[in-house]
Amino acid sequence: MSLATFDLPSPREGALRRFSDLLLRRGHLIVLLLLAPPLIWLGLVYLGSLFVFLGQSIFSIDEFSGTIVREPTTATLLELFRPANFDILMRTVGIATAVTLLCAVIAFPIAYYAARYAGPRAKAAFYLAVMMPLWSSYLVKVYGWKLLLAKEGAISWFAGRLGLDGALDAWLSLPLVGGPSLSVSYTGMVLTFTYLWLPFMILPVQAALERVPASLIEAAGDLGAGPGYTFRSVILPLAMPGVVAGAVFTFSLTLGDYIVPQIIGTSALVLGQAVYTLQGTAGNIPLAAAFSLVPILVMALFLTLAKRTGAFDAM
Repeated sequence: MSLATFDLPSPREGALRRFSDLLLRRGHLIVLLLLAPPLIWLGLVYLGSLFVFLGQSIFSIDEFSGTIVREPTTATLLELFRPANFDILMRTVGIATAVTLLCAVIAFPIAYYAARYAGPRAKAAFYLAVMMPLWSSYLVKVYGWKLLLAKEGAISWFAGRLGLDGALDAWLSLPLVGGPSLSVSYTGMVLTFTYLWLPFMILPVQAALERVPASLIEAAGDLGAGPGYTFRSVILPLAMPGVVAGAVFTFSLTLGDYIVPQIIGTSALVLGQAVYTLQGTAGNIPLAAAFSLVPILVMALFLTLAKRTGAFDAM
């Protein structure tokens, strides 16, 4: 039995053929071509427009005409240290810190149970329960909390049924955390932020706790360490990168948000509201750009410290 021979036509040496041969010989060109469109978009459109906006912070605004004086000056940046503007910065950082701490306190026991005790089905239900709030509209959740926190809302009703309405009124009468009602107070703002960003804290903490070897916990118990000492000396240090990773999300998201303080909050401005008002209603673009520099610098410092804890491995 003989093999038949076929005369196959030679491939055409066109431009596409030469280009495909080049890609085959140099694989890094394929990666470069795939990354070029998003890098161009990120570099030119996103970062380019951001740097153009932030560059306005070296200019000032004429108080009489309201026009931008395009002469380099440090006067606009120094305005951030005026008492009214500095209070906005400190208020925003304080709220972001409170939200981050509250998220960490709530998220840790939930994540620990999911990592150490939940079975396969319970863990699947856990992921579903954590992720489900992220599927609904941001504004729907905020307005839902507005109704819950209102004076006639469910929280006030439950407080009255439990006989805690006096304690609630006493809390709302405090100068820093209170207000006319929970829906118009820093307390309501922190509670709403905590609900919104809690999944971003739970998942990194749970991932970090999954990496803690059970043998270390057993060894600590065998050596006579109690549950409290084991938690402080073994579990918490090893889970800290996950906590810091979650803090990066919760702190940064709170730092730049302006919708929640506008719907739930007092008349005192936070950083996001200040930027929104200055570049919109007031038309003071240089001062808005100066305010926008603050969260970038704060997060740059935060990320530098977080990197030293190994937090990026838990993201």
